[in-house]
Amino acid sequence: MELIGPEILVLLTSAAGIAFVHTLMGPDHYLPFVSMAAARRWSWRRVLGVTLLCGCGHLLGSVALGVVGIWAQSQLASLQLIESWRGDLAAWALLSFGLLYLVWGLRSAQRGHAHSHWHHHGELYHRHKHNHQHEHVHMHADSGKEVGVTPWLIFIIFVLGPCEPLIPLLMYPAAKASTMGVVLVTAVFGVVTVLTMLLAVTVSFYGVRKLKLPRLERFGHAMAGATISACGASILFLGL
Repeated sequence: MELIGPEILVLLTSAAGIAFVHTLMGPDHYLPFVSMAAARRWSWRRVLGVTLLCGCGHLLGSVALGVVGIWAQSQLASLQLIESWRGDLAAWALLSFGLLYLVWGLRSAQRGHAHSHWHHHGELYHRHKHNHQHEHVHMHADSGKEVGVTPWLIFIIFVLGPCEPLIPLLMYPAAKASTMGVVLVTAVFGVVTVLTMLLAVTVSFYGVRKLKLPRLERFGHAMAGATISACGASILFLGL
């Protein structure tokens, strides 16, 4: 049985700490889920399910790249270059999706705004308030039990997004030819990353639910789009 040396133990501790800090410092790991949950009135279980799915997809691409790189004995610089390219692609996708959702949210809010129309019936004139929100109820399909397209778009973007710290962490046990070390580092980094995402989403989810802003409810989708696009912009321009 392969023994785990003290170097690997230190690496495992480092992997856990880096995964925790990396996840909390990256708002794209939790804010998109919280904003979508608030806008589409997802339950806590549903938002955790979407977060878990996206978190696993987020890790899968980087793990696959790391394993292929180790098998092909690629240099660290080459792998990090690919991860950087993937990161830019995911950030642009997040920014674009957020902006499109923001525009749709503003249009939806405008249609949902109650306004008056005058009507006449013979010699009688009256007016009543109404909105056009019912015309677009299909856009809210994923607020109930149905599965909408939005979670899958977020999932695809997260699969594209890399876990930048993971590749360097895998290189040391790989260089030592420690298969068990590679597996354990990957497992620790992945588990801590996903658990931190779930924790951050849970805390933020219940924090947002305590906010009572009825006048802004119809702008929920627009605010979600603004939040998602801001996350993409923070990655592109601030390096978060």
